[in-house]
Amino acid sequence: MNIWLSLLLIIVLFLVSLLGVQSPQLFGVVIPYAAIAIFILGIVYRIVKWARSPVPFRWPTTAGQQKSLPWIKANNLESPHNTWGVIGRMFLEILLFRSLFRNTKVELRDGSRILYGSEKFLWLGAMVFHWCFLIIILRHFRFFTEPVIEFVHWLQAVDGLFAISVPTFYISSILIVLALLYLFARRIINPQVRYISLFTDYFALFLLLAIAISGIWMRHFDKVDIVKVKELALGLVAFSPTVPDGIGVIFYIHLFFVSVLLVYFPFSKLMHMGGIFFSPTRNLANTNRVKRHINPWNPDVKIHTYEEYEDDFRDLMKSVGLPLDKEK
Repeated sequence: MNIWLSLLLIIVLFLVSLLGVQSPQLFGVVIPYAAIAIFILGIVYRIVKWARSPVPFRWPTTAGQQKSLPWIKANNLESPHNTWGVIGRMFLEILLFRSLFRNTKVELRDGSRILYGSEKFLWLGAMVFHWCFLIIILRHFRFFTEPVIEFVHWLQAVDGLFAISVPTFYISSILIVLALLYLFARRIINPQVRYISLFTDYFALFLLLAIAISGIWMRHFDKVDIVKVKELALGLVAFSPTVPDGIGVIFYIHLFFVSVLLVYFPFSKLMHMGGIFFSPTRNLANTNRVKRHINPWNPDVKIHTYEEYEDDFRDLMKSVGLPLDKEK
């Protein structure tokens, strides 16, 4: 049901986007500006909310030897004890999905046998999708800058290395579709994953697929006027938008799906892109043995020390033969 509802919503959005031809100012200027404003304000709101969340204790996730005695070798990546260790672990986590690489799956065989196995295909699918998505975003900078940044030219040359068509078919275009199809297939084939999958999980996958497929279709099949597209993009960036005539229907469909993604992003699971930087299980050093961390919100509590306890019950302790630190 979640699959069909999310797919139905994508179809409704597609039908709505067809109105873009009749309302070019609305779909080419108003909706993109509104989507960007919601995107920025939503991200700021989520980041401020996370930054204000109290974290009185340190609970970093560790998988290695903590720093303790000098003769015991510590693992500063698995259990970081200083800022450099945290930076190294965050770097590997953000760019290479290190924890996902070591993720395992559990299967029940023959009714009672529990088997643990590697889950490297999930890591590979996630890596391919995220890196292709980043490359595609960076490639689109050519529409928003004049002259085009040299780095974008270099990135396009690498991404279109095989040059198998005119216009060039980019490697990232096909890889991102394959990665999204794999992530979708995994959710419907694996019963455990399908059981915990929600409407929002399928909707995000379908929305990203719609953006990727509409972009590929616009570039290679129902081609649009790239010069007019760049004219519109430069106008949006300069806050003096003009909508040229005859850009093409598929462009407004693609732009509308991107606008929906921008609106949806800050309030969805996709916001893990920013949340990783505020995760106390990752961004804190494991210094629990070096320093005592006290919750600053704890109310003052009168401590009953052992010395006071012994003074209160000295006679009773002495009568039953319990050892005393002091006789009087």
